[in-house]
Amino acid sequence: MALDPLIHQETRLRLMALLAGLGEGAKAEFSWLKGALGLTEGNLSSHLQKLEEAGYVAVEKGFVGRRPRTWVGLTPEGLRAYQSYRETLLGLLEPS
Repeated sequence: MALDPLIHQETRLRLMALLAGLGEGAKAEFSWLKGALGLTEGNLSSHLQKLEEAGYVAVEKGFVGRRPRTWVGLTPEGLRAYQSYRETLLGLLEPS
């Protein structure tokens, strides 16, 4: 099995791993992700858009009080894709 090129990009791999590590169904706030990954808003938005278009993440917008907030979580498809990527990578790293 080949590595998913969408996930293989370093920033998206880190993003997917971070979201998967939060647990199934968990969501993270955009600003928290930005800080945890050390990205700019534009850079994070660009990567999230690609993952969202692939169906790997769901982006929800809302308000806390009067302040707009954005939350991001892995979709079931995204979690499966990440787990498959991880298993494939670990298989490649094991000595033959």
